[in-house]
Amino acid sequence: MNIEWGSGTDPALLEGDALCFIISEAQIQGEGIPAEWAGRLSRLSGAGLFSGKPGQIYILPVLDRPELPVIILAGSGDGRLGMQELRLLMAQTVRAAARLKAALLIVAVPDELHRQSALTAESAGQAIAEGLVLGAYRRRHYKLEQPAYSGPGRVRLHMQRQSEALEDASWKLGIARGLALGEATNLARELTNLPGNMLTPSGLAAAAVAVAERHGLPAEVLDEQELALKGMGGLLAVGQGSNHPPRMIAIRYQGGSEWKDVVGLVGKGITFDTGGISLKRAPGMEDMISDMGGAAAVLGVIEALGRLRPPVNVIMLIPAAENMPAANAFKPGDIITSLSGRTIEVLNTDAEGRIVLGDAITYAREWGAERIIDVATLTGAVVSILGDIATGAVTNNRAFLEEILEAAGCAGEQIWELPAYPEFRELLKSDVADLRNAAGRYGGATTAGLFIGEFAEGLPWVHLDIAGTAFLPKERGVNPKGATGVMVRTLLEYLLRSAARPGIKAEQPLL
Repeated sequence: MNIEWGSGTDPALLEGDALCFIISEAQIQGEGIPAEWAGRLSRLSGAGLFSGKPGQIYILPVLDRPELPVIILAGSGDGRLGMQELRLLMAQTVRAAARLKAALLIVAVPDELHRQSALTAESAGQAIAEGLVLGAYRRRHYKLEQPAYSGPGRVRLHMQRQSEALEDASWKLGIARGLALGEATNLARELTNLPGNMLTPSGLAAAAVAVAERHGLPAEVLDEQELALKGMGGLLAVGQGSNHPPRMIAIRYQGGSEWKDVVGLVGKGITFDTGGISLKRAPGMEDMISDMGGAAAVLGVIEALGRLRPPVNVIMLIPAAENMPAANAFKPGDIITSLSGRTIEVLNTDAEGRIVLGDAITYAREWGAERIIDVATLTGAVVSILGDIATGAVTNNRAFLEEILEAAGCAGEQIWELPAYPEFRELLKSDVADLRNAAGRYGGATTAGLFIGEFAEGLPWVHLDIAGTAFLPKERGVNPKGATGVMVRTLLEYLLRSAARPGIKAEQPLL
């Protein structure tokens, strides 16, 4: 999507396929708008069609303006919009424009929008751009007949008041950042929505390498022979039952002048999960194409880092495998030796994500990671607790998690911390190995997270379980049906805030 910024003329005089006016409840009563519009809005309100309530959308044909045939009225409530409200309003607006098959959408930005909402011009521009890009996403389909229209390709944001040069620069910076975050999220959505026969471990590796090459970042892909030489017994075991062998994918982003203060981002990359020998129930198994949602999220982060170039250092790791039942598949009762040297007693082959993440976290430490975040569609247990509303978190460092929670609040994504009492750790003890990979029905989301945390070996670590939030049964908010790309924007917000800390030297200037 191409998003432009302009100011200094009446947006209603511009030419386009649709024009969006953001209207508050006060304006419905005629406050601060031209008399000709006051009458129209009053009649709409009287008929119960549009009252300016938050998120309300109404499409109004303009019969005497062939160069601008449709007005989209978007309700802003009291007019004081936070970033999340602004995102959602723009997502609803662009969806309305898509229903009209508009190629060029003009959004009339209220002159005092960011001041009324206590936002900076930069944060308002970011929220608007994110909402437009996220709302415009449509899942690819494979039907014989493909649609000729793919959504609004151009959006022009226009303010009637002439903005100052410094304000213009802030709006443009926010729009560029919002575009990067939105398109990175859509990349994660696109990868997660791919069918399992179209995205194997080697295919995921190829997609990751393409992102790295696009931005000039070094990438490494370890094949099954290299995994064996390295000693990554966990990833090898999980992937050994598939005809598509496993891969370990690494991409290094260095934005600082020195390779220090490195953040490790680890994403679970199970491209399809049958449960292995501990086979899942058939109903709903088709959604297991989303079991690499964590991998897609961290890859989306790398895409945006490559565009924005903040002064942070990140090592991204994706353990990619298919978990399949076969004569040579790993099975309950097996003992696996992980890259860390820890042995794992397998009690349930459907608890495979924590095993591959253990190897990846050990490898992140070898790459110099000093803080680690893992993102994974890990457990059905977290869905029992939080549904598809919030992501579950487990940590060994409360201060680290607080930083991520603050970033999530800004990104409009919800995270809930799960308890991690020592008693939960006791449930992971095995009689015959260092750890067992399943600890029973109770507290399953916590024990699964704590299993992964063992491999952090004391480094600050946060686990994000996106099993409920990565893939939705229907559209909600800025998210479509299917893959959501959840946690891309939270992790990017965290990293961009880290880049703003004093004392961090940039290798190259921030956009």
